[in-house]
Amino acid sequence: MYEVLKQFIDTILQPPISFLDLAIERLQGVQLVTAQGLDIGQYFRVFGDLPTEWQMVVTSLLASTVLLGTLLIVRSIMRLYFSVKDGVKWW
Repeated sequence: MYEVLKQFIDTILQPPISFLDLAIERLQGVQLVTAQGLDIGQYFRVFGDLPTEWQMVVTSLLASTVLLGTLLIVRSIMRLYFSVKDGVKWW
């Protein structure tokens, strides 16, 4: 009885266990250097062929996108702070 139950549980759990074993094997086989950094220059080389004026337009667009993203993150953090502050006040 015990052996039949053990085989039944093993057949149910075999696919996840084999998937996890494969994931462990793949992760151990990775030979990447960590903390290498990201070279974004290779992605923006396309814009190097543009005239100087267009390069300035692209640079301005990227800078404004980063600035607006930063402001949105700050606004979200401030909203979270004020909602926690109001919640603590009524507690």
